[in-house]
Amino acid sequence: MNNFSFYNPTKIIFGKGEIAKLDRLIPKTAKILLIYGSGSIKKNGVYEQVKSALGKRKVTEFAGVEPNPFYETCLDALTIIKQKKIDFLLPVGGGSVIDATKFIAAAALYEGKDSWDILEKQVEIKDAMPFGTVLTLPATGSEMNKGAVITKSETKEKLAFHSDKCFPVFSILDPETTYSLPKRQVTNGIVDTFVHVIEQYCTYSVRNQLSDRFAESILITLLEEGSKVGKNPTDYDIKANLMWAATMALNGLIACGQPQDWATHSIGHELTAFYDLDHGVTLSIVLPGVLRIMKKDKLDKLAQLATRVWGYTEGSRAERADKAILAIERFFRTVGAPTHLSDVNLDASCIDPIIERFEQRGWKLGEKGNITPNKVREILMNRL
Repeated sequence: MNNFSFYNPTKIIFGKGEIAKLDRLIPKTAKILLIYGSGSIKKNGVYEQVKSALGKRKVTEFAGVEPNPFYETCLDALTIIKQKKIDFLLPVGGGSVIDATKFIAAAALYEGKDSWDILEKQVEIKDAMPFGTVLTLPATGSEMNKGAVITKSETKEKLAFHSDKCFPVFSILDPETTYSLPKRQVTNGIVDTFVHVIEQYCTYSVRNQLSDRFAESILITLLEEGSKVGKNPTDYDIKANLMWAATMALNGLIACGQPQDWATHSIGHELTAFYDLDHGVTLSIVLPGVLRIMKKDKLDKLAQLATRVWGYTEGSRAERADKAILAIERFFRTVGAPTHLSDVNLDASCIDPIIERFEQRGWKLGEKGNITPNKVREILMNRL
């Protein structure tokens, strides 16, 4: 097992009706910026619950955060923060709204000249504005972690940053807020959660039994509940299990002592930046390619995955590894996710811009740093 440091200060308030506890969680004197996306929270009753819980506090609203939040949109929020002297942020929505809020929280107190440096140059964040969250779309785990991903629409760059200053103070998770989600968003959330686990699990063995078992339990939960949710979109227990799985998949716990990959996410981010694909869609397409092309490096963990999660006990490690990859693809298709570039009307011509981007950055991906731009090309060619 590798050395690790685990820190997570976010308070989780989980369950039906818990949005009402906002009144206890935010100071009465707070000047709040309420941040949300396209306005679906005004159709499903969440907005009314939030406003009621906030009572007479001073609230300014900022709507229109994109599904892949734009840097430029975040800058607009910063202007409002200065004008209204905001001192607390409250995102209500999914991971994109929360990610945007994390960047806004950091940029609001950033003393440098260009806040894009937070992403491009990974400058140290010395302080950030406090924020809590109300989660309505389980997927990214952003409600209980310190990371965010932001897109600069001008240059089609999608970059991530992480900072201990950007953990939410609290997050409210009410599964009932997810009842009205479109099937596409539910599918994306399941895929995103699944791939988060695989990125931290499917690398090479360091005999970290507890973290492995934690990860496997999340995957099994996703397989069981994900296959049922399509026919039962308002089943509280199904939605509760999916919501908690998404949070636990990326709050740092299953990463403890583990080598990590994240090549699938890095490649997926470029597909989103260039071709405006849903994040979850890029992951379900790219992951099988990463596992196939890098199978030798991941052989032990793929075989373990096949046995512990799907119960495949017969055959060599290589044969069980192949079965695991096929099972992952089958699961993605079962929940309605694409698994090939052709499924989203892309062909080989989409690959060169992505390869050029990785060559320019000099990035080598994967848990061993051996996924070169040429390997990225192999991975994407595998997904045509």
